[in-house]
Amino acid sequence: MITIRENDDKRNYTWVDARDVNREDLSTLTEEYSISSDLLADILDQDEQSRIEKEDDYTALIVRIPLDDEDAESPLIQNAIPLGIILYKVITICQGDSVVLEDFSKRRFRQYPVATKEGFVLSILGRSALVFIRMLKYINRQKDLVEEQLHNSVSNDSIIRLLNIQKSLVYLTTSLTTNESLLEKLAKTPMFRINSEDEADFLDDVITDNRQAISMANIYSSILSGTMEAFSSILGNNMNIIMKRLTVISIALMFPTFITGFFGMNVRLPYQNAYFAWIFLLIICIAVALIGSVIISGGKNSEKKPKKKKKKEKKER
Repeated sequence: MITIRENDDKRNYTWVDARDVNREDLSTLTEEYSISSDLLADILDQDEQSRIEKEDDYTALIVRIPLDDEDAESPLIQNAIPLGIILYKVITICQGDSVVLEDFSKRRFRQYPVATKEGFVLSILGRSALVFIRMLKYINRQKDLVEEQLHNSVSNDSIIRLLNIQKSLVYLTTSLTTNESLLEKLAKTPMFRINSEDEADFLDDVITDNRQAISMANIYSSILSGTMEAFSSILGNNMNIIMKRLTVISIALMFPTFITGFFGMNVRLPYQNAYFAWIFLLIICIAVALIGSVIISGGKNSEKKPKKKKKKEKKER
């Protein structure tokens, strides 16, 4: 959908806002606004990185902004999407929708230098950095909630939620990193003109906010990786304990099996016709199983005894 937003008191240009574009919108952008089809294909590529390039009639930028995706696999998955900005008018082209564009379309912004085209670009990047920071804080809160659930009981659903959080951090870190390289280039390239000291100061603030968001994303990713490794170790340790117990039980059951196999041979045995023979055999099997389990678990008791001796030696001293 293409929306033309006319000039107001703060802007001296017309903003053409193209969101959720379809084939008809692409034809309009190509025919009426002379935007190359190759550039449109790059803007609509979900994996396109941030950059600036000079065409014959205009300067084009691609930045990554937060995505509002209601059809995501999970509400925990946060992603970003490319936004194309054409500077001869101001034309923004986005395959999806974003709270950043919605804020500017409804004029929900404060003290942003939107009077010029270059200032509008900086305002988009500055607002995106703040929204990225807000998304990262939300992700961190969700991570803490999932960790609390895992402390109580380890479930597949909680582990999948952690994986979704880790996926979101990768997406956001990649987008922020590409935006950082674009911001550093905007401060130096002659293709992008800074019109005033206010815009230069605002560009420095945007770079600072973007770096803060990258630092937050890296910290949260490191913490999440350590958390998942810790829970993986706990799961492995619990599995080892269970397997050890099952091994002890299976070995203990080998002793009565040996005895019952002996009495099952086709040879005459004493008291085999007596009515108390099976009771006697049952008692022997239980006794042998108990003795076997005591022998197998005897290693634990032997490890604990030296500690008691050390305590006694300390008391004597």
